[in-house]
Amino acid sequence: MTAHTNSCFPLKTIVVGIAVTLAVNLVAAQDISLNYESLSSLEEPLAAEIGDWTFLLNGLLDGALTLELQEKNAAEPDFTGNMQLGARTQLSNRWRVGLTYFGQYATERSFPAGPDEGYTDNVALSLGGGWGTVIGGNVAGLVREQTRRRRGAGNALLAFDDFLGRLGDWGGGYVVRMGPWVMSAVIDEEANFDLGATFQRPSGNKDYRFTTRYSSGEYDSADGLVRVYGRAVSGTSEVIYGSTIFGLGVAYERLSAATSNMERWSISSGIHSKVGVLSVSIEGHWGWVGSYEEVSAALGLQFDLARGLSANLGLNHAQSTATPDAITYADVKESQAVFSIRYSF
Repeated sequence: MTAHTNSCFPLKTIVVGIAVTLAVNLVAAQDISLNYESLSSLEEPLAAEIGDWTFLLNGLLDGALTLELQEKNAAEPDFTGNMQLGARTQLSNRWRVGLTYFGQYATERSFPAGPDEGYTDNVALSLGGGWGTVIGGNVAGLVREQTRRRRGAGNALLAFDDFLGRLGDWGGGYVVRMGPWVMSAVIDEEANFDLGATFQRPSGNKDYRFTTRYSSGEYDSADGLVRVYGRAVSGTSEVIYGSTIFGLGVAYERLSAATSNMERWSISSGIHSKVGVLSVSIEGHWGWVGSYEEVSAALGLQFDLARGLSANLGLNHAQSTATPDAITYADVKESQAVFSIRYSF
């Protein structure tokens, strides 16, 4: 997550003020997820009605053994548990209001872009109607979730498959659906922004999905010494045929630091398929930061044992040592195997 300074206090005050105002009219659009992590439940949420409110809950528990393949250490136990709780109602004018909370506890799995160690959470308030949905809170990953390719199966985790520049924790967002189009936008307390558009429509016996995204963000270099600012654009396409999804994504990012400007190009692709109780995915990523190469790959397997219960495997590899102009944009060479038993509810 990006660090913040007091220089943007007025904007932060406005964002928080919007969130507090919405709190009076509690909000949450149920089709908007605050789970920006690598593991998510595929089960329908548990639901209960109390008065005029509907409460929804889903989550997962994942106990894993992680083996670093480039080291000779024994497999280490890991645990991830998360949940998303939503409360929603509808006003007399048909506006939907509610609150969404997502929390996760995870031990360190030591892989690029893996889950943050310890307890992390996101909360958001939203107000929705026929004109769209307004959201305030921890919405940094909102557009990313709307426009990304489908996550890999099992414990697959494809490194580098996102922009390096990120938004801050707190911000405001807007999502609207217009026929086959879903438009989304987020701005954070430092005026970084994320814009996305998704088009999805069936044709014949296939379903086609196309997305595009434009973002500005910032992050600390891998050695923590330099703040880097990024402007990026990406596009993805997916073809869904039966239980198989073919995906392709391309991205360009302009990185700027105090003494350096660098371009980052990348392409990623993947296949995700389900046959009976077995889900399989294979993904790959190839890119360049200046003249430095970045490569990653992920193979995932999920075997359904019972409703919500599954055995999962992931083989993940990442390699990038981008150090142009003495700035460490990336420094990783790691491979891992992860086996876990997971229960989703």
